[in-house]
Amino acid sequence: MSIAFFGELMLRLSPPGRELLLQTPKFEVNVGGAEANVATGLACLGHKVRMISAVSDNPLGGAVIGELRRRGVDTSTIVSEPGRLGLYFLTPGAGLRASEVVYDRAYSVFARRPADAWDWDALLDGATRLHLSGITPALGHNTASAAIAAAEAAAAKGIPVSFDGNYRAKLWESWDSDPKAVLTRLIGHADLLFGNHRDISLLLGRQFSGDGADRRREAAEAAFAAFPKLQTIANTARHVDDADSHCVSARVDTRAGGYQTDEVLIAGIVDRIGAGDAFAAGVLHGLIESGGDAKAAARAGLALTALKHSLPGDASLFTREDLAAFDEGGLDVRR
Repeated sequence: MSIAFFGELMLRLSPPGRELLLQTPKFEVNVGGAEANVATGLACLGHKVRMISAVSDNPLGGAVIGELRRRGVDTSTIVSEPGRLGLYFLTPGAGLRASEVVYDRAYSVFARRPADAWDWDALLDGATRLHLSGITPALGHNTASAAIAAAEAAAAKGIPVSFDGNYRAKLWESWDSDPKAVLTRLIGHADLLFGNHRDISLLLGRQFSGDGADRRREAAEAAFAAFPKLQTIANTARHVDDADSHCVSARVDTRAGGYQTDEVLIAGIVDRIGAGDAFAAGVLHGLIESGGDAKAAARAGLALTALKHSLPGDASLFTREDLAAFDEGGLDVRR
């Protein structure tokens, strides 16, 4: 029994330190992929997880599988096929210069795989949850159809579905897509949504007039009304001073009400990429451990996303002990 994750696996290439892309002819390489980041975060917290994906049958694909396996992710449902592995390039931000991402993932093995090549009955056997994100359907017709088929298969088997909006305009705009229609179908099967008032505005075609916590609750109530299966909505609010200093709070809404954490200052940021995926892993961990308590989920999500800002690479590698230390406020050396 394990949580299943479906999405593309990639390599992230970034210049050393905070240099510009190709300022010097060097790259640091990390494994990337939104769904894999959440899976890795949960595996490091002791949960059983499996990754469903397709990678190139060459040393690059092998390295990705090896890294996930080393972190405790079940890779038996990852297939290796001829073709290319998706890449993305990250120029880290510094000071008042924002980070920038350049995708090189077109025609990857994952994106080109036909939607009917996935045997969802077998792939979801024994799964306790299916986790998807909006990045997968944004890649093209094949992956959009595959994500919808996965969600429908999970629903037919009584497996709960969590969905992270992860709206990426550059990806949706690269093909003749209809993001509202596709995302509406997917979220219609979800009991847990990671998304904020802007995501809900896109889905429902309306704006929310409140501010702060009131606006987030108004948006949550609108989403609950529109999607009968939806039971929980989780999101963060972020205020950016500069690339090194952000203030972040977390919120989890249920149909009965919501809980919002205090804002925490995250200074001396090392790497913010993957912080949203760490939040998702923390919320899922909190919901599992507490039996569905919104406060516990919000606090665990905030802790893991805050810790992720201190770590290079895409994925959270923190343990339960790390979460406990964060909750206790212990910033001195742990000996």
